[in-house]
Amino acid sequence: MTSGAADPFRVVFVCTGNICRSPMADVVFRAAADAAGLGDRVASTSAGTGDWHVGERADHRTIDALERRGYDGTHHRARQFTQADFARSDLIVSLDRTHERILRGWARTDGDADKLALLLSFDPDARTLDVPDPYYAGPGMFDEVLGMIESASRALFRQLEPAIRPAT
Repeated sequence: MTSGAADPFRVVFVCTGNICRSPMADVVFRAAADAAGLGDRVASTSAGTGDWHVGERADHRTIDALERRGYDGTHHRARQFTQADFARSDLIVSLDRTHERILRGWARTDGDADKLALLLSFDPDARTLDVPDPYYAGPGMFDEVLGMIESASRALFRQLEPAIRPAT
């Protein structure tokens, strides 16, 4: 952890266009932190490797899938990952290996590359390392992808929680 005692732990979730998978991961991760009473100890966001959807809301199917599970994804606005994200993040979580390869190529230092992880690597029950892209599928795929993201995001939070919980 590179953040100081008063600084939140900073996580950015990255997918392709930042309208489906990474917004889901951000919303679910923040909900886990808030539910544990540690929302002020983490700062999360999401970004895309591409710039196609910058400024747009999450895909309506993403918002609908999140809403069906009790989350609010309406405040999201897509943005592209930048070099500044390496400096301001403690952990950079890719939703699939393609994103991870792109980010490794963009990393300027070993320290930048060391911040990279795959979301599903945190879920011991995951059968793959890649969260499938639901963009070209129907609403059912968005629900399935959200389930994968929920399981992995909760596992990620459980792993980080001891390090971000204030000493008592």
